[in-house]
Amino acid sequence: MDDAETKLRALPEDARTLLRPLIHTTWRFYLAASLLGAVTLWGIGAYVLQFRHGLGETGLNRPEYWGIYIIDFVFFIGISHAGTLISAILRISKAEWRRAITRSAEFITVLVIGFGAIQPIVDLGRPDRLLNIFAHAHLRSPLLWDVMSICFYLTASTIYLYLPMLPDLAIIRDAEIKAPRFYRFLAAGYRDTPEQRRRLEKVIGVLAIVVIPIAVSVHTVIGWIFAMTLRPMWHSTIFGPYFVVGAIYSGIAALLVAMVILRRVYHLERYFKPVHFDYMGRLLLLFSLLWLYFTFAEYLTAFYGSEPAEMRTFWARISGPFAVPFWLMAFCCFVLPFALMCRKAMRAPTGTLIAGIAVVIGMWLERFNIVVPTSVNPRFDLEPVAHYFPSGVELSILAATFSGFILLYMVATKFFPIISIWEIREGREVSVREVAERVADYLPTESAEAA
Repeated sequence: MDDAETKLRALPEDARTLLRPLIHTTWRFYLAASLLGAVTLWGIGAYVLQFRHGLGETGLNRPEYWGIYIIDFVFFIGISHAGTLISAILRISKAEWRRAITRSAEFITVLVIGFGAIQPIVDLGRPDRLLNIFAHAHLRSPLLWDVMSICFYLTASTIYLYLPMLPDLAIIRDAEIKAPRFYRFLAAGYRDTPEQRRRLEKVIGVLAIVVIPIAVSVHTVIGWIFAMTLRPMWHSTIFGPYFVVGAIYSGIAALLVAMVILRRVYHLERYFKPVHFDYMGRLLLLFSLLWLYFTFAEYLTAFYGSEPAEMRTFWARISGPFAVPFWLMAFCCFVLPFALMCRKAMRAPTGTLIAGIAVVIGMWLERFNIVVPTSVNPRFDLEPVAHYFPSGVELSILAATFSGFILLYMVATKFFPIISIWEIREGREVSVREVAERVADYLPTESAEAA
């Protein structure tokens, strides 16, 4: 460790600060990792119990076949939009303030997709039935579209995370501060020559454009899985864009929570600055209004149509057995974040942390309000009204999913710099003249008479 510290001190200041977490680990990290690991193992044990005894160990019943697992599937795939989509849009728009947040956002994307994708497998009861999607593929099935879009999304997001890391992996390899063979393999011979950098930035630019429609298609297709089913409050034409807006909204919130924690734990105050929380808070404010617009439009059209089956589900959410999660969702998704982010003073680490946690909770409740009330309320009066309450097995797997994601994210910060070193260095090299020229492109040219 002393030798690694000596090598670390020979690096430039940004590299020293951002690579120090890779070689220094406190007891608090090990304690948190142990607790998260214990919860994850408990959830794995619960799944083994479910696998051995079947879905009878859950609270799922007829007609409530979708419960916690599908809620988590939609929720985690939504959070994945935190990285690829947000990072790609900011990179294409050349927003200079993006440089400190892109890496942490992209890690969220890649890790959370996996945890979201396994939820339908857990929900199947028999994992081998997943093969039926491919063995008996039907191109008209939204389920097949969903599997294909998630596979494309995971592949593109992983590449989009890996390629911008190459210069930083080369720095770690050359400094030999940790596991030289591991980083020599990951760096793949990259030497950061001007020609390699030019090609790398060109490829990253192309990927940034490609991943945006892929990311949009993923949650659009998930929305279509519900919308193309003739169930009350699901058969809606706006579910595609509604789900995309909700996904970006929850992704921004999750990224804000991660930024605040990383800033505090790794002392990154010089990198996650007030301007980042201000701008991200404004994005959260914007999407809180978009979420309110789509939610209001969805419920207004259902109420105005007054179809009996729709109204049973509608009133079950508004004033029935699901009123508490519905109004808590409204408070967490709109009232609290809107009230906080409207004030500039609250667009700071503390304010954005509270708003981000509220939105994450609210968006999970939104998925609950979409899935459960519709499933348990029948379309026809002759069908009995079902009830659903998650079992201990489902809640254990839910806790394990969250803890497993957080644990892997923590471990990732011990192997890879959570802030892009080369992008920060590149940002510092941007001269005032280059910025002035960029701004000048937006302004009208002076006329000959004025000149």
